Amino acid sequence: MKNFDIIATSAMGLEAIVAKEVRDLGYECQVENGKITYKGDVRAVARSNMWLRTADRIKIKIGEFKSYTFDELFEKTKALPWEEFLPENAEFPVSGKSVKSKLFSVSDCQAIVKKAIVERMRKSYKKTTWFEENGPLFKIEVALLKDVVTLTIDTSGSGLHKRGYRSGQGEAPLKETLAAALIKLTNWHPDKPFVDPFCGSGTIPIEAALIGQNIAPGFNREFVSEAWPIFPDSVWDEVRMEAEDLANYDQPLDISGMDIDHRMVKIAEENAFEAGLGDLISFKQMRVQDFTTKKEYGVIVGNPPYGERLGEKKAVEEMYSQMGEAFAPLDTWSIYILTSNEDFEQVYGKPATKKRKLFNGFIRTDYYQYWGKRLQELINKDKASC
Repeated sequence: MKNFDIIATSAMGLEAIVAKEVRDLGYECQVENGKITYKGDVRAVARSNMWLRTADRIKIKIGEFKSYTFDELFEKTKALPWEEFLPENAEFPVSGKSVKSKLFSVSDCQAIVKKAIVERMRKSYKKTTWFEENGPLFKIEVALLKDVVTLTIDTSGSGLHKRGYRSGQGEAPLKETLAAALIKLTNWHPDKPFVDPFCGSGTIPIEAALIGQNIAPGFNREFVSEAWPIFPDSVWDEVRMEAEDLANYDQPLDISGMDIDHRMVKIAEENAFEAGLGDLISFKQMRVQDFTTKKEYGVIVGNPPYGERLGEKKAVEEMYSQMGEAFAPLDTWSIYILTSNEDFEQVYGKPATKKRKLFNGFIRTDYYQYWGKRLQELINKDKASC
């Protein structure tokens, strides 16, 4: 099978996590800002779509070159082997972006790339008339960065965060890809208790259950490239069979989600059932300051309100303070909180063991990590032995 140049796009700050997932699939990769690049055949593309929990999209790079004029953009685009990817009846809209490049008019770049592909296809398919474009969809992107043009085709369709289980959501839902990344940045294992005290529509607990039972995030959805002639049905059948074989449905889990809003608890329950995980996750209405447990060595992951709106900050910080008091006795638990509030540690009442800058959409946040007793002891032991 032919090898492609594959790009897994990533939210800022998550590149290393996506790269680890790519390597875990067995592919060597390189990490750049916002993307992870590697080589693989059609099976690699299908497996990447099926298994990457924290990537945004999987794209195939068709070509990359420098371009300073529209004529150069046209000729170099036309020189690429588009007929190896696009059938005669392909629907191929072109989107674009341009950053710090002489060719700054995105609409002109899109039109020129479209025209160049049509010219190449006319020659390859020996057509004199216009293409009907009533076949499978190929979303092409022309991206210019410092006069370097990258031409790609999106193989995912809907973004990979759309797992297929979210039937309802709140006002500011956390993307499933970010939720999975928050969990992967913890020390949680499926044999430990897991709690989300601000569960909203249930995204974090559901992603934890998928990770805990090794259920592929793409198992419950379709991808645009499934309709492409270069992707045999047998490839997708094999990849789905692999996902089914690797899922550990017998893994017991202790996962719970709480929220102060009973309506969100109801939505979370519905989403969990849609994901086929309704019996594995317990949801209930509860204020975070009322949380208590006798369990040990658990993990808490929370995405609380940030207090971004006018008048909300004081109430949110009071809640953070009460949360700190409620969590204080949990010395064996590891606690991870995502917020944009820069005073979080002071209000919470304890400095974080570690914090990591992440972006929740366009909001700059910090991921405050409080390691439990056992994890801290293991870290200290490892340092001492070095």
